[in-house]
Amino acid sequence: MTARILLADDHALVRSGLRRLLDAEPDLDVLAEAGDGAEALQLAVTQDFDLAILDVSMPKLTGLQAARRIREQRPDLHVLILSMHDNEEFFFEALRAGAAGYVLKTAAEQDLAEACRAALTGEPFLYPAAIGALIRDYLARGDAATGEELRPRETEVVKHTVERHRANVLEKLQLKDRAALTRYAIRRGLVEP
Repeated sequence: MTARILLADDHALVRSGLRRLLDAEPDLDVLAEAGDGAEALQLAVTQDFDLAILDVSMPKLTGLQAARRIREQRPDLHVLILSMHDNEEFFFEALRAGAAGYVLKTAAEQDLAEACRAALTGEPFLYPAAIGALIRDYLARGDAATGEELRPRETEVVKHTVERHRANVLEKLQLKDRAALTRYAIRRGLVEP
């Protein structure tokens, strides 16, 4: 099944490059493009898409504003935020707006297709530095013993991200399971036995 995608970015050249990247994937199809957040919102609520990819910084409505309104009016439509900003504030605002992920434009060639597939299956997608942002945010708010806990969405994001990264490490090191990974870490002096 091919996913129907709405792509919104205020730079035509960026849209063109992203569209070529996505349309090269057999399971992803960009059906419409928008040049600003208001146009993206209008298309998202009047046409049938599976996923909206929104640039964080657009005229009329930002990607974050559009994401929030899209999620209110079309809760079944998955949203990804695309940004050139490796910025914790934008990242957390994207999560609060209901986005399934935050993809950096500088890594779009490597991450965008994977992020689309994750979002379409209900999985969150985070770029690596975002994991550190989540952990720092959690620690800054105090630990769970003080009553401060992650919100359900944050817990889900951390859980799936840790699982994905562990699977990637296992595959890269050609290890079978967590026990093998633990033995590897002990042999390398990465953890205490």
